[in-house]
Amino acid sequence: MAFVNNYFSVFSNLFSGNLFRRTIRKSLVLHLSPFYDKMTAMKKKALTICFLALLMLLSACSLGKPKPTPDPHAGQVYLYDGYDWVWYTPIEGVEVNAFSKSDFAYIDGEPVYLGTGYTLRKGIDVSEHQKEINWDAVGTMHYDFCYVRIGRRGYTEGGLFEDTFFRRNYEGAKRCGMDMGVYFFSQAVSVTEAIEEAEWVLSTLKNYPVTLPVVFDWEVVEAENARTANVDVATRTDCAVAFCETIRRAGLEACVYYNRTTGYYRYDLSRLTAYPVWFALPCSPPDIIHPSFYYHIDMWQYSLTGQVPGISMETDLDYIFVPVAEAVEETVSRN
Repeated sequence: MAFVNNYFSVFSNLFSGNLFRRTIRKSLVLHLSPFYDKMTAMKKKALTICFLALLMLLSACSLGKPKPTPDPHAGQVYLYDGYDWVWYTPIEGVEVNAFSKSDFAYIDGEPVYLGTGYTLRKGIDVSEHQKEINWDAVGTMHYDFCYVRIGRRGYTEGGLFEDTFFRRNYEGAKRCGMDMGVYFFSQAVSVTEAIEEAEWVLSTLKNYPVTLPVVFDWEVVEAENARTANVDVATRTDCAVAFCETIRRAGLEACVYYNRTTGYYRYDLSRLTAYPVWFALPCSPPDIIHPSFYYHIDMWQYSLTGQVPGISMETDLDYIFVPVAEAVEETVSRN
């Protein structure tokens, strides 16, 4: 009986339940004891080995199926971030992009919206980089709007500079009947500088009314002497908020401009949900024919190489997405 009791103690630890243990013990005593006492040492050893093998088999069965491996990407989305395909954790509370690739077609060198939820307004954005512009020729294209760079902050010493063509570009686009907006190229490294930029913009705009949001355009400058090289996400986001809130307090709407990489990694977008988004992503058919970004956008800079009559240099082309309900309401109010 020592054999039965010793191995039963091992066996019973593998299973739970009093009834189960009593049943197994009774069965073992009843069937094995009479034979075990009469066995030779060799047979007892063989039986011990068999019994241990049986215990191992029963133990394996008792464990059941292995637990499924947890999904390491639960709650994530697989997307292209501008450099590579990555698993990305979405930010809670930030509206998701309503557009998909199937909403667009690429026709005659232009992305064409096929959906029904929005109407599109087409425009351009210009700066001193486009040099002298023949606005009468531009006017033949009947663009809906124009964004003009009003100024910039230097990336080495941090001075504020008006775009050398701002006034001429503003007056020329206005003469063509376009809705007007301005953007400021920021290199702010603190909230104080961001507020300074916004106040400078407001002062410069006194005689140049705009109907579109004033845009905060903070971009990475890849230069060894760039004073913005060590600006972190929190500070950059602080600057965007400070600029936009200063503009809003003056009664104007504010907007933030960024590309995919800056949107995913250089801003805390959960803090920028109050402002429209101007998203930069040049089309590259057949892969990129839509604003491929996980989060909501309001404007799309879809080309950096547009050819526009009256402009000798390549020009940025843009869409503003207007929800159909808002477009209908605007039409009714005008009539």
